[in-house]
This record gives sequence, structure tokens and C-alpha cells, in this order.
Amino acid sequence: MAPGKAAYRARTSWLLHPSAQLKPLDEERAGREIAELTAIANDEGFPRLAGLLKADGIARRFLSAVFDLSPFLRDLARRCPRMLDALFDQPVEERLRAIAIEIETAWRAAGSSEAGLMADLRQLKMEAHFLIALSDLAEETDTNLTVHRLSDLADSCACSAVNFLLADADRQGKLKLVDPARPSLESGWILLGMGKLGAHELNFSSDIDLVVFFDPEAPAVVDQMEATDTFSRLTRRLVRILQDRTENGYVFRTDLRLRPDPGSTPLAIPVEAALNYYEGRGQNWERAAMIKARPVAGDVEAGAAFLKELQPYIWRKYMDYAAIADVHSIKRQIHAHKGHGEIAVKGHNVKLGRGGIREIEFFVQTQQLIAGGRFPELRGRETVPMLAKLADRGWITADARGALTQQYWFLRRVEHAIQMVADEQTHTLPEDDEGLERIAHMLGYVDAETFSTAFRSALQQVERHYAALFETAPELSAGIGNLVFTGDVDDPDTLQTLHRLGFQRPSDICRVIRAWHFGRYRVTRSAEARERLTELTPALLEAFGKTRRADEALMRFDEFLAGLPAGIQLFSLLQSNPALLKLLATIMGAAPRLAAVITRRPHVFDGLLDPALLSELPDRKYLAARLAAFIEGDRPYEDVLDRLRIFASEQKFLIGVRLLAGSIDARRAGRAFSDLADLTIGAALDAVTAEFAMRHGRVPGGRVALLGMGKLGSQELTAGSDVDLILLYDHEQDAEESDGEKSLAPAHYYSRMTQRLIAAVSAPTAEGVLYELDLRLRPSGNKGPVATHIEAFRKYQRQDAWTWEQMALSRARPISGDPGLCDEVGSEVAAIVALPRDAAKVRREAFDMRKLIEGEKPPRDIWDIKLVPGGLIDLEFIAQVAVITGQFDGPPGMTGTAEILTHLSPQYADAQMRQELSDAYSFYLAITQMTRLCLTGAFDRNDVPPGLSDLLLAATDLPDFSVMEAHLKDVSTSVRKNFDQLFRSKRK
Repeated sequence: MAPGKAAYRARTSWLLHPSAQLKPLDEERAGREIAELTAIANDEGFPRLAGLLKADGIARRFLSAVFDLSPFLRDLARRCPRMLDALFDQPVEERLRAIAIEIETAWRAAGSSEAGLMADLRQLKMEAHFLIALSDLAEETDTNLTVHRLSDLADSCACSAVNFLLADADRQGKLKLVDPARPSLESGWILLGMGKLGAHELNFSSDIDLVVFFDPEAPAVVDQMEATDTFSRLTRRLVRILQDRTENGYVFRTDLRLRPDPGSTPLAIPVEAALNYYEGRGQNWERAAMIKARPVAGDVEAGAAFLKELQPYIWRKYMDYAAIADVHSIKRQIHAHKGHGEIAVKGHNVKLGRGGIREIEFFVQTQQLIAGGRFPELRGRETVPMLAKLADRGWITADARGALTQQYWFLRRVEHAIQMVADEQTHTLPEDDEGLERIAHMLGYVDAETFSTAFRSALQQVERHYAALFETAPELSAGIGNLVFTGDVDDPDTLQTLHRLGFQRPSDICRVIRAWHFGRYRVTRSAEARERLTELTPALLEAFGKTRRADEALMRFDEFLAGLPAGIQLFSLLQSNPALLKLLATIMGAAPRLAAVITRRPHVFDGLLDPALLSELPDRKYLAARLAAFIEGDRPYEDVLDRLRIFASEQKFLIGVRLLAGSIDARRAGRAFSDLADLTIGAALDAVTAEFAMRHGRVPGGRVALLGMGKLGSQELTAGSDVDLILLYDHEQDAEESDGEKSLAPAHYYSRMTQRLIAAVSAPTAEGVLYELDLRLRPSGNKGPVATHIEAFRKYQRQDAWTWEQMALSRARPISGDPGLCDEVGSEVAAIVALPRDAAKVRREAFDMRKLIEGEKPPRDIWDIKLVPGGLIDLEFIAQVAVITGQFDGPPGMTGTAEILTHLSPQYADAQMRQELSDAYSFYLAITQMTRLCLTGAFDRNDVPPGLSDLLLAATDLPDFSVMEAHLKDVSTSVRKNFDQLFRSKRK
């Protein structure tokens, strides 16, 4: 081979001969996609690329698989085939170096044009992103290099934007740069990269976490009194340059919420104020976060000096187990999960789920916090090198280092594959078969089953080492102190011990525990039960003490014990299963609603003993099978209704426990609560129909369908939701009355039957209430009949319905009844929703309606997420208006607000707005599901159970409550801004 050809082949060797042998999901579709790209390459003048794509070689097969598996990469290649063609002249590493140089000098090329810089950064980042992904999928590089490349890319983009802004501030006289050719030099503007950016471990679709400080005494600062305002304005512009979506996309989503006290501090904080904060009020989660902090842009030398000043705060000289316990409670990520059976693959969160990336990171960070104060070599930012150092020092075993290193990079590859599909900031594996198969193929597995086996094995390995680490760590409870509950007089040392554990009324606690030991409840009447409970008491007291509302938690547990018929098995189980004890303590301390359920119906606790509970998804098939088994047999009418109440109560509780434990997220909980309502109300309808017919017979040709509205229709119910329904019926045209012993005219028949259904579902009995029903969304509301003929419904909706009623119909979904009528109703609803409307009129009326609601029902505070300006109602209105005015690109029949917001048409909402609205809805949903699950009343910011605070932080992945509150304000402001843009500015 000629030297020139050899060099050419070496440059393009990875493209011509990729290491990865990827398979597309659909060979025929992949062929069409590569043919389309070939045509584009020809049309745009890239003959080399077109020739490569035509030839039936390894490269063509690889690229056809990649573009079939990743719509995102396929679309990038179509938009800019030049990116692929350039690889004939430069291998990826060289091209990435060239792009980095272009990014670093882009601020000079842009001059004073911020728009020009934004366009250049987006185009260069797009190409680098594309090449990094392609190289990763080709297995041309390992995952370690991929995350470094992504982090370097973020560094370069941030540096270029910072240099541009500093130069602009110099031109405007806001700063006086020491060296205009090197704007960052001695500028005093410090940008620390946190989290994965700081550790050089960015994932493919990661946002970047920045904390911004400044030195008011830096040479570049002109006016120290104006410095806070100057650098905060620059920081705000930096975020806009990096994350605003334009026709060229975005650079990096940017998050500033890790700064000190984000709800009340400026975007850029003086270094002296920051040091005072960290040393005086800094929390342990902030110490853990600062382990990964790295100066990434701006005045890097000042950033390094700031971190050096902060070293005594981050790295303590003593064994810091108390700090670990604090990180544990705040982050809710340190879990030694045991006895919960097989881990589900579909829908598993690779980052936050059991056995996931976050557990490996916390495995390392907690050991660093404990030992880094005395051993400087344990202060590194990167996860895998620190595993090696921890093993070298004997803090972890070589086996743990090897297993966690291997699984860390495996899970990071999985995370990248998930994100490469559509460039979405998600860490969750698909829930559908095709989606999982896609991920398996991207990772080089022959099928989803093979991948699932490897994935489960990886999670189990991580989980095992993680649990073992915290088993061997010294316990905070060592030497717990006196716990004496004999006699009638309180032991003074025991009172001190209880107070130290977190109990505010230790004398009352002594009285309660003495009642247990005296056998005053059925559950403690046997000597063996009392003995087991005595052995369990120290662990119980510690577990309840950690809920931080220890007295309330223990009192609820006491009520629970009072209702139990026996306790030996329970006490033995809790003693041998700390995870279950912790879960019980969480329920008693953080979730009054669930605690009330478990107290009234102790038998629901039996469901927690199922080892598969946290791995089985509570989907419709799962719930339907259990409901059928629960009500099978020939049962009296009242017995069926009671069993439906019992079943619904238990399953609501178990769905809630899954949400509480983090095995399902808020969206899946909403779907599960809705499926449960569909099935149990459907079963109640069947029972009522049969019972009613025994006396009144049936109307000839009579059929009934229940139309779910509101949150039931959109499949977003919470644990405390009531249910909005419309009952529709049809019958033969000439039917005059039913054929029973006491015949009724059709309209009277179905009205009476609907009243019977309302009583069956909503009337309180010894087993409680199935659901509170609300039928006010029917035609004419409370003034109209409770049951509506399908023709009357059709006529009303097409001729007389108000705009708000048609908006409500966009969430309607037939949930049960006659299958044929359900199909007919579903088609009719879809047709009504699709009717042509005056979009400006709809927006105007929706805006006025929102204003009316705001006036009549003002929010209590910013935590009144439904009613607050920029809250759930705004998001629901945006989605509903989009659907009924045809500004929605999703499939017909989609009713979920979350899904609708992601499918808003580009003419209605641009990509950035769609992302903001979707993120806001997910954030609100996480808070709403958790608070409605845990609380029976309204959320009171000043009276939040600390355990609930921790659960909310875990559900939203935020570090503390002040950060969450600041984020809530930001989100509601953003949603209201978008709402006004969509409705106020487009009303005409």
C-alpha cells in the first residue's frame, strides 16, 4: 500500500473499521435512513462521504445502525454531513482539538456580537458533541475519555463565553482588565465547576453546575461598591449565552443552585462572604459537594486560592461519622437496600436508583469525608481514581475497588446510551420493549434480555458493596446510653438518653414503652412478644429519633401496635431487617396520611413483607390480576363493595410506599393511582349494574360508559385526589322502559343507577370510602341530570359547551363500561377536541378564566402549587389550549399533561419553552405526589415534618430546602412568563 494511502487509512481507521458491531433495530428502516443521508451528501457536495455510505462495508453498516438507534445523531448528520466528511481529513482526536481551539478563540472572532458568539458556540459544540458520541459508540475510546472530552468541551465553552463578557465589560468601563488579550487574568471572576463538571465526569446530555464568586479587590475591579451588581449581571448573561435555545440549539444547560443560600444571595458572591458562610453556616452536603469543586473558567488562580482557603472546612481532621449521617438524611441516597428481591430493569434510574451511579459516588465521597482530613491523597475529585486510592490506603477492599470501578464505567455507558437517543437529560431506562432493545443494541448486546442480565448483575454488585460499607462503619448508636423502662418511676439517665436521641417529651415516651412492656395491648400479651419487643426497642428509638419528629412518630407507632392482633413475627422481622424498620419509621415520622392508613388497617403492613414489592411495577396488568383474585367468587353486593374499598386502600398504600422508597417516580405513581381508580370504579360499576338490574331489569340495548375527567382522565391522580367522572349511556331508540319488576323510563333508570354508583363509591362504610366522586363536569354541571345520553352529550359539546368545558374535555378518557360505547365515546371526544376553533378567542377566554380563578381562589403561599401564579393550573391551561386549538404534535388521544407539554407544536412553543414547561411540570409533579401522599391537609411551609423535607429533596434531587424554595420561585416565575407570552401577547 502506498504511504499516502496508508496514512489516509490510519486517519480514518476507526470510521472504516469501528470496533463496535452495532445492530439497528430495524434493518429496512436503517437502510432507508442511510440512503437519505447518502442523497444529502451527494446534494451538498461530499462525494467521499456519499461513496462510503453507498459501499456495503463495515463503516456503512455501523453508521446505519447508529442513525437508526439514535434519532438525535441521525438528525445532526442530516443537518450537517460536513461533520462526517471532515473525518476523511482528520481523525476524531485531531478534529476535537481543532474545535477546542476554535471555541477558545470564538470570543475574539465574535467581537462585540453576543449573538454571533452564541451561534458559533452552538455550532462548534454540536459538532464536538456529535463526534464524541460517534467515537464512543464506535468503541474508538473508553468511557473515561468520553467523560473527559465532554468536560473539556464544557470548560472551553464556558471560558470563551467568560472571556467575551469580560472583554465587553472592559469596553463598557465596568471593569479595567489587566491584559485585554487574556481577559480572565486577575479579573476576580471565579467560576467553580461542581459535580460531574468539577470531577471531569460529565455525561452526554448533562447540565453544568457552576458556583460563581468574585474578589472585589481584584485589579480589574473598578468600583468595589458596584462589583456585586457587575458580576451578577455578567453571570446572568453567561447563563443566557450557554443555555438559551436558538435555531442552533443550546450549548449547555447551566445550574447555579449550589451556591450558598440560593434563595437570598446574588448570582455572584464576594469571596469573603462565601468563606464566612461556609465556615459559619455551611452544611455537610455542601462539604461533600465541594470535594468536586474545580476552577473551570474566569480567574482560575483566584479560584484555586479560594478553594485552598476552604480546605479546613471541607477536610476535617477527625473521623467524621456525624457528617456522614447528616449527608445521609439530607440526600436520602445512602441506602443499604436488603431483602427487596429482584431489581426492575425497565424504568430504572441509572443515576439515582438502587445500585446506581449515585451510590458509587456516595460510596467514595463518604469515605473521603471521613478520612480525607488526615490523608491528603484521598482528596481527589474523580470517582475511579479515588476508588484506587481508598483501596491503596486500606479503606476499602481490592474486590470493592475492582467491582465498583468496572460497574461505574458500565453504568456510565448505559447512561450515555440513554441520553444519546434524543439528547434528553434523563437517566431512566425505557419502560417499553422496543426502547430497552434500542439501548441494548447501542451498547453492543445481542438483545434486551442479555443486557438486562448484565445490568441487574451490575446493580446488585454495587448494592452489595455499598451496603457492606455502611454495615462496617462505626454506628452512631454505639453506647446509646441507659434505656430502663421497669417500675413506675422514670429513670433519669433514660430521660437523658431519649432526649439525646431526639425525643422532646421523654417522660411520655417512657410511659408509652412501659405500657408495651406491661402487656397492655394484645400484641404484647405473650412473654415472647414482649421479649422480642424489648430487644427491638433500642433500634426502634434510634430509627424514630432520626425522623426528627420522634415523639409524633413513636406515638403513631404506638397506635399501630394497639391495633395489631399479634406481634412476634413483626418484631422479629423488624429486628432482622433494618431497611424495613427504617421505612416504617419514615412512614410514621414523615407521612401522616400513610401512618393513618397503617394505624386504621394494620393488615396493610403485610404487603410490605412481599420481597418483590419494590421491584414489581404496579402497572394496570399487575393491579388487574390482584383485583380479580381479591374479589373472585360469588359474593353478595355489599361484600364486593367492601372488598373493593379494602383493595383500593391497600394498593394506594403500597403504591405510596413504592414512591416513598424511590422505586417508582411521581409520574409512574400517578399512572398507578389512576389505573387503580379505573379498575376499582369499573368493578363497582359492574356490581351496581348487576344489582340494579335485579330489581329494575335492563333497558333494551342499554349501554353505559364512564368518562374519566381531570386528573383521572390525564392519568395523574395522587394519593389524595377525588375523581371527576361523567356517566354516559345509550339504548335502543324506541326503548320506553326497563324490563324489570319495577320498570323505569331510560332517563330515570340511568339517573337512579348513577346515584347508586355514587353511593357505592363515595358513601362511608366501616371500610372507609372508595373515592370521592365529582360529577360537576357533566353537561350543565350540577343543574343537569347526573347521567347523560350520548346524543345529548354530543350535541351539548358541539353546540353549547363553554371554552373551559372543551378544555376539560382534552383530558377526557373512557375508563370503564361497555367496550363498544367506550370506543364510540373515545372517538367522539377526539372528534370534538379536534373541531376547528378560533385560537385567539380560546386563548383570550382561557386567559380571562385564569385571571378569574386567581381572583376568587388566591394561593395561600408559593407552596400552593396548584393555584400559585405559574403553577399547575397555568401548565394545564397551556396544554389544554394547545390540544383544542391544534397546536399539538402528539398522537390523538394523548391526555397526560406531561406528555402534551413535550409535544407542543414549535409554532405554539419553541424548544426552550417546551423544555422549561416540561421540567416545571415534572418538578411540580414530584412535589405534589409526595405531599399528597404524606399529608392529609394543606402543605404548611412552617410545619413540614423533617422526614417529608428529606423525601421532597430526594424526589427533586435538590440538596436542601432553601435551594428547593428558591427553585420553586424560579420555576413559577418562568412558567408565568411563558403563560403570559402564550396567552397575553397572543390574545388578539
